[in-house]
Amino acid sequence: MKNFFRQNLGLYMMEALGLAIFMISACFFAAVLESKESFVHQGIPGETGRNLLMGAAMGLTALFIFYFRFTAPSGSQINPAVTLAFLRAGKINRRDAFFYIVFQFIGGTAAVYGMQLLLGDLLTAQPVNSVATVPHKGGIAAAFFMELFTAFAMMTMVLFTSAHERWKKYTRLIAATLVCLYLIIAGPVSGFGMNPARSFASALPAHTWTAFWIYLIAPIAGMLGAAELFLHIQKKKRRFSYAAHRSKNNLLEPLEFVI
Repeated sequence: MKNFFRQNLGLYMMEALGLAIFMISACFFAAVLESKESFVHQGIPGETGRNLLMGAAMGLTALFIFYFRFTAPSGSQINPAVTLAFLRAGKINRRDAFFYIVFQFIGGTAAVYGMQLLLGDLLTAQPVNSVATVPHKGGIAAAFFMELFTAFAMMTMVLFTSAHERWKKYTRLIAATLVCLYLIIAGPVSGFGMNPARSFASALPAHTWTAFWIYLIAPIAGMLGAAELFLHIQKKKRRFSYAAHRSKNNLLEPLEFVI
């Protein structure tokens, strides 16, 4: 186990760094755009405009992480729900999945604590509150279903495009685009977590655990649901392919006999 850990430590550190970068960016841009003390916030009074800028910033951050040489080799999963879905789909082994998740939590949480020290009240005061994810418009029910839907849709896209010969080269680009869109759409409803480690990384330093179960359960349920759908469809494709092969052979055999 120790040898296995040492051999793959670099990949685990990449996962920690990946989510750390994401949280550093989230803390910085949220503080600049949403803190009442920020001159940027005062210069952009409309919530919609700030939300669009935040979405663009986080989408670009995600794209950077997906292609950055020090985070990309691990797969840039940076999300325990993604890792568990990949485990279910047979794309990662249990030991790697365990350490991926541990380092995702460590990297994200350490980043938020560090940003609290750097930004102070700009980050920790309301309404930024260390970018803690809590239900907003529509309350708990709306937040739960938004987190469930975004997680399911994201993982469905990732699994099916990455398994497609033509579309797999666009998976990371589409994922980054969805991060941008989801933050704009889901942010005002649920705060857009879609990542248990990301939500924990804010909840612990902020001491804010409001409806935290949503941000733990919904992303995992949504992404595991997507993995089950993917496996089910792949299984049906294999059955169809096998049946077509059998049918083709059965048609050929009598012709070969006649000849």
